[in-house]
Amino acid sequence: MQERSSVGDLANRLRQELNRYSPGGKLPSSRALVDRYRVSPVTVTRALAQLAAEGLVVTRPGAGAFRAEPRTTARPGGDTSWQEVTLSADAAAEPVPRTVDASGVLASLAAPPPGVVEFNGGYLHPSLQPERAMGAALSRAGRRPGAWSRPPMEGLPELREWFARGIGGAVGAAEVLVTAGGQSGLTTALRALAPPGAPVLVESPTYPGMLAIARAAGLRPVPVPVDPDGVKPELLADAFRATGARVFVCQPLFQNPTGAVLAPARRGEVLRIARDAGAFVIEDDFVRRLVHTDAGPLPRALAAEDQDGVVVHVGSLTKATSPSFRVSALAARGPVLERLRAIQVVDTFFVPRPLQEAALELVGSPAWPRHLRTVSAELKARRDAMTAALRLRLPELVLPHVPFGGYHLWARLPDGTDESALVAAALRAGVAVAPGRPYFSAEPPAAHIRLSFAAVAGTEEIAEGVQRLRTAYDEVRT
Repeated sequence: MQERSSVGDLANRLRQELNRYSPGGKLPSSRALVDRYRVSPVTVTRALAQLAAEGLVVTRPGAGAFRAEPRTTARPGGDTSWQEVTLSADAAAEPVPRTVDASGVLASLAAPPPGVVEFNGGYLHPSLQPERAMGAALSRAGRRPGAWSRPPMEGLPELREWFARGIGGAVGAAEVLVTAGGQSGLTTALRALAPPGAPVLVESPTYPGMLAIARAAGLRPVPVPVDPDGVKPELLADAFRATGARVFVCQPLFQNPTGAVLAPARRGEVLRIARDAGAFVIEDDFVRRLVHTDAGPLPRALAAEDQDGVVVHVGSLTKATSPSFRVSALAARGPVLERLRAIQVVDTFFVPRPLQEAALELVGSPAWPRHLRTVSAELKARRDAMTAALRLRLPELVLPHVPFGGYHLWARLPDGTDESALVAAALRAGVAVAPGRPYFSAEPPAAHIRLSFAAVAGTEEIAEGVQRLRTAYDEVRT
């Protein structure tokens, strides 16, 4: 984190000094900048690269860095108003108009301003990411024979085998496709299983990114309520009968946002109900590797208990590593596998081989189990710290369920609380939280916020963030 801060600081200082040089003028050498600003050569290199990307300097190998020539005046923009007519005409012909709304996804992807406590994050804080192990794995992967050649379209056999072992049951490598992150896997699965205009059953509440995928594909999300034991089977059966849907998307383990785990008695029921309806279950097993130390044995993936090809499984390495380590798996049995494969090939061809090789190096290294143990203990400590702080400082918020895995808490706001006003007030107070509304495909039963404890620096920042949230809550309730 200190290195990144130094890069930004140096880039700002160099940006301010550029007017001292005429266009084409040479900047001081890297060695001179190291001595003048007392930073490392790496910091200088990265700061100059940032200015080069902005078009402010030009770097020439062996010669140095030079101030760039002034940019030519941009041409006036054309008239794009015709697009409104064209896009509206397309939507009018669709049975369910496609809506591309990424606001719910951006709430957990967008970095908050400096100094803001990040309770809205969807990934591990850099201090929890296995950066050294990933760097070493990528370095070793790049030296593997054939590392830069074209991989098999389905993915490297060894990586497919590793994912298959993690799923368990009778799932084999031949039933696994390597994909570029869980979001890509969900997109492929929904496109393969549901035609435009079709209903798709979803948990309520559920992951906004999946709702965005469904709506962008012209699908109609139909909510099925969940409780702390997961989706309610009787309501799932009713929804299948009422809609004729052929797809149900669920997160049986540490569901996002509630943290619920599908109860043992419900697991077989969900599979039976889907099979009787002639429907697929898309299992989004996104945080299996973010279990807390006090969780006890985890239930197997639903795919491991499925003998009839009902489950299409999506599992990913991203949440346990880094947002940029986008390696995941799709697993399915029967004719649907070929359809999934065809859509993936058309969309992305394949996951870059160096990244697949790096994944193999990472999960096969001694650093991998150590990393998972460290994250498991740290997430438990952060969950406990956030839970305790909320109960002490904000007892008005209700926590229906405290999970034993994942990276967030789902908090219900008191009746009458303006959810949007609280989210805005929180940001003004210096803490970013995710609003609950985007997690519902229909009208929400109450106001909620989702609070992540993975993207912050540690337990002290959690305490500070909850105190700021208290300030925001008092502002909107007065």
